[in-house]
Amino acid sequence: MLGHRVTENYDVVIVGGGIVGAACAAELSGARLRILVIDAGRVGCGTTGASMGHIVVMDDSEALLNLTAFSRELWLRLAKDSASACEYLPCGTLWVAADAEEMDVVYQKAKNYEEHDIAVEVLDHKSLYQYEPNLAQGLAGGLRVVGDCVIYPPNCAALLLQGIEVRENCNVCQISDNLVSLENGSEIRAEFIVNAAGAAAPKLTAELPVEPRKGHLVITARYPGFCQHQIVELGYLKSVQKMEKESVAFNIQPRPSGQYLIGSSREFAGWDDSINRNLVNRMLTRACDYMPALKEMFAIRTWFGYRPAPMLSCPPPRLASGDAGAGESKNGGDKLPIIGNWPKVKGLYIAAGHEGLGITTSLGTARLLAAEILGQPPPIDPAPYRPSRLFRENK
Repeated sequence: MLGHRVTENYDVVIVGGGIVGAACAAELSGARLRILVIDAGRVGCGTTGASMGHIVVMDDSEALLNLTAFSRELWLRLAKDSASACEYLPCGTLWVAADAEEMDVVYQKAKNYEEHDIAVEVLDHKSLYQYEPNLAQGLAGGLRVVGDCVIYPPNCAALLLQGIEVRENCNVCQISDNLVSLENGSEIRAEFIVNAAGAAAPKLTAELPVEPRKGHLVITARYPGFCQHQIVELGYLKSVQKMEKESVAFNIQPRPSGQYLIGSSREFAGWDDSINRNLVNRMLTRACDYMPALKEMFAIRTWFGYRPAPMLSCPPPRLASGDAGAGESKNGGDKLPIIGNWPKVKGLYIAAGHEGLGITTSLGTARLLAAEILGQPPPIDPAPYRPSRLFRENK
């Protein structure tokens, strides 16, 4: 019958089948709730499928360090138990310093990590090349973060969703009080609704300050042994912070297959669905500046995704040392994800705004969200990530 609404009932409806939504579903599944995950496409094939899968502790701010360190701990447990399915690679992260000024950043980062019991190793010029001989000559040194690792995000999303009801190629057009309305005219009622729709989350929660920030990846043919670590230039932190229209930074990731993922680019271009060839060329040129032998390698695929960038106006948190750190963005926002109850819609919870750290922080996000929904003690302080901080300036 035309216009007829079929009402279904679940305990939890999660909108978004990427890594964040999948993690939330897996975490809540232990509470014996009836859960439905809805995705507009195929699970794990949106931003999750255009991600590097770098599990990394970031010290931009105290709150970000706490969330990434806690999340990395969860990932190490999961990945080690399911190493083959996750394509787990315990490669560590190597932050590369180009000059003496960036070595000062290395020492500060090392201090921050060590104060939080994160194992690191400061590398001088000589030891840098002992670890990675294919780096360009003349670099000053670096910082090796031992416990960081790499996983394959689409496989991990599928693993997390095992045994959970999933509805793919299903478009949600509205979220209201305890109600999810679908494009086909049907409705689903739920006590708890989680908006984990990534960069598309503001389409369903209008006041959510998240914008798509497009990023490209290139993957090579197989060249086993070329590099051993996830290698990132320290200038990467600047490219993340600055809310410029376009930026690039060197980032390379080894894959268990012997291939290498090369990044990264950042671009505010709305929902433009074309490859920005000029930006990709800049990205690859930057990569070759740091690893000249890449010029001799074959690239077999270029693609892109949309990072959900938080565009917040609330003041950034401070590191324990009192320094602002890289968490302080050009627009003054705290650069933290938005996790928790959305007070303007009954039963709605948000898990959004993770930018380029959605893979790393997905498991920690899920623990925080599940603790709030189930009325359990939070594993870390949830206050820095709560949606309520978005409305403080308007009071």
